[in-house]
Amino acid sequence: MIIDPRYTQLAPGLTRFSTALKPGERVLIDAFDVPDAMVIALVRAARALGAHPYVQLHRARVSRELALGAAEDQYAPHAEVELARMQKMDAYIALRGAENIFENSDVPSAKTQLISRLMKPVLDHRVGKTKWVVLRWPTSAMAQQAGMSTESFEDFYFKVCNLDYAQLVPGMKVLADLMAKTDRVHVKGPGTDLTFSIKGIGAQPCGGLRNIPDGEVFSCPVKDSVEGVIQYNAPTVYLGASFDNIRLVFKKGKIVEATSSNTKRLNEILDSDPGARYIGEFAIGFNPHILEPMRDILFDEKIAGSFHFTPGQAYDGVGNGNKSQVHWDMVCIQRPEYGGGEIWFDGKLIRKDGIFGPKALNKLNPDYLLGKGKS
Repeated sequence: MIIDPRYTQLAPGLTRFSTALKPGERVLIDAFDVPDAMVIALVRAARALGAHPYVQLHRARVSRELALGAAEDQYAPHAEVELARMQKMDAYIALRGAENIFENSDVPSAKTQLISRLMKPVLDHRVGKTKWVVLRWPTSAMAQQAGMSTESFEDFYFKVCNLDYAQLVPGMKVLADLMAKTDRVHVKGPGTDLTFSIKGIGAQPCGGLRNIPDGEVFSCPVKDSVEGVIQYNAPTVYLGASFDNIRLVFKKGKIVEATSSNTKRLNEILDSDPGARYIGEFAIGFNPHILEPMRDILFDEKIAGSFHFTPGQAYDGVGNGNKSQVHWDMVCIQRPEYGGGEIWFDGKLIRKDGIFGPKALNKLNPDYLLGKGKS
């Protein structure tokens, strides 16, 4: 089979760098509406390293049909089987395509919550016990979301995904070390005045090992420390539903008011369980190739000059212990064309209008990463 050279460039990055496969290791390749040629490229790349590839193929319309009739006695055994398989894996590579991002928009909330609850042990094991990487796959639907032609979007996608992520490492380390030493965070912007503590939580740099595309450093607020209001300005899709202009109000860490273009569904999701109304992640994004939101969180959360503030489940290791079946990355862009904004650490201005101020963080600014010299 003749395979697109862009596929054969991407596959080794996922197997050699992101998951660092070793001889004899087992890797599950989880492909959602992805061309067979890309799956084959991954199988070959894994075998070239002496690893053992396993493949699972998904189709969105079939998954929707199953979800519409989801029942406890159907999905509980399914989740047990999935967990048993995941426990035998050393690594996990997921490629997620979507011909229609709203395919599951008519699946009742009760059904999606049931599936999320039963499948959560599988997710927890995958995140905590395997070497994993997740990426989207470029489709016409994604191009349409981004307002681009399919060809132009594919070129953009492979440029972003095949970025030399090693160049992010020096700046990410400085930012992660700074966040690990920080107590008070103050975020300001149009409609946003938010304070919280990240004392003792730590920080994790993300440079192509878990998500592709990548480019963020994340931490997490002390659970009950969040106070104030945040107005997100990037649209988001979650559980098949679309949301714009999400606004959250916090008291003692809890979301006490939530509005959006879809307020009813927003609050249904935030009422999924007690942890869904607390924050599980605070992250700063800086991928220089990603500038505009496209309703795809694996891209949007890495937007240059953005941050995301995430209701729901916290990560182990760098987290506050919050537990939830929800993990909803909501994005706010602070570049001037989106209204600007500031991030302060312990009274010191760290980033203004999307640009890092301290000299030690200049290597995360777009001009530096794109080879245009120092910021």
